[in-house]
Amino acid sequence: MSKKNIIIIGAAGRDFHNFNTYYRGNENYNVVAFTATQIPDIDGRQYPAELAGELYPAGIPIYSQEQLPQLIKALQVEECVFSYSDVHYETVMGVGAIVNAAGADFSLLGPTKTQLKSNKPVISVTAVRTGAGKSQTSRKVIETLMNKGLNVIAIRHPMPYGDLNAQRVQRFASVDDLQKHHCTIEEMEEYEPHVARGNVIYAGVDYADILAAAEKDPNGCDVILWDGGNNDFSFYEPDLSITVLDPHRPGHELKYYPGEIALRTADVAIINKVDSATQDAIATVEHNVQAVNPTATIIKADSTITVENPDLIKGKKVLVVEDGPTLTHGEMLIGAGSVAAERYGAAEIVDPHPFAVGKIVETFEKYPHVKNILPAMGYGDEQLKDLETTINNTDCDAVIIGTPIDLSRIISINKPCTRVHYDLEEVTTPDLDAILEDFIVAHKLNGNKVLTNN
Repeated sequence: MSKKNIIIIGAAGRDFHNFNTYYRGNENYNVVAFTATQIPDIDGRQYPAELAGELYPAGIPIYSQEQLPQLIKALQVEECVFSYSDVHYETVMGVGAIVNAAGADFSLLGPTKTQLKSNKPVISVTAVRTGAGKSQTSRKVIETLMNKGLNVIAIRHPMPYGDLNAQRVQRFASVDDLQKHHCTIEEMEEYEPHVARGNVIYAGVDYADILAAAEKDPNGCDVILWDGGNNDFSFYEPDLSITVLDPHRPGHELKYYPGEIALRTADVAIINKVDSATQDAIATVEHNVQAVNPTATIIKADSTITVENPDLIKGKKVLVVEDGPTLTHGEMLIGAGSVAAERYGAAEIVDPHPFAVGKIVETFEKYPHVKNILPAMGYGDEQLKDLETTINNTDCDAVIIGTPIDLSRIISINKPCTRVHYDLEEVTTPDLDAILEDFIVAHKLNGNKVLTNN
């Protein structure tokens, strides 16, 4: 029987994982190409032979998703596998229509074929949309477990934007490791809060190798924490699954792929940001959780905001810089910096559009819903430099940094700036402490020891 020619449609993350777990070494298939979208400058690269395995001695080319119809015909493709996240159902089926019209089948791989099993207990933290508060929830889970004497190793959803071979398995235990691995802003936003709190986080490309390394981490490992990205479901089979929902985008939990999968498979559903959302929006989200996952435990939580120097905000003209992906494909209109500007009495939020240059201009053109806020885009050196120039060009009194990292550490900002920090604070019971106490008992964990039944 001849092999079926496959294209994996992705964005440098879930696509590589689907290949590694299901197609690599599978004699029934021939993956002829990846296509890429969402992330700048990913297409035109190669998935290297060292990662692709012995069936692909030349590696696998990566093309732009715009070329998909032509590739299907030229490469005699029989099936295309959709493999990226945080996309509206209309977008998913729009791509499906393009694939079908070109003559190929359209498919989606689920957890059974792609989730790996760990020999350690696994907690997954996912979200129904980018920017829902998944990262602060992960931090809260880790801090709670560490306070109970457990060694927690976090593994982050992939963001491999550089040398894929070099990024096969990455371990971050200090801020210096961020520089060692040439991290982008987007990567630092996810890794730095972990290492700053004293726990180790892994990421990379090959999540079987990453899991094996994490389970044997030199610091010890009692629990694996899957720190999910976008609204993807976990790469690892979870023993406890936590999904975060955002009442600032009510209804999105049932309209975006694969966020609804994360919701339907959740043991715990956290409705975050209830301190800044309307009661109607919170009720809508709660109703949708109960409708599709009635057995999930619902926790409501505030996203508490603190500002390092509030005097730089009150009565001032401020530029607000927010987490990039949250604003762009996450489609949020505000972030923590915007909330801080309002709460702490900014006189004006300055529109950065007139001051934007280069790649930042392109970002505003691609995402026209982003108005008077600057997304902290930094996928490459050119984009990072354009971000710095845009900030320094902007006519304002101060800069509010709403990203999870100290942006002034990696670019030079020529005006006063203050950081905004945000944390999860549960306001209903049971809270995460109670949930995690049950998890510890169920898995016979006690401090750095695993209990036996002796």
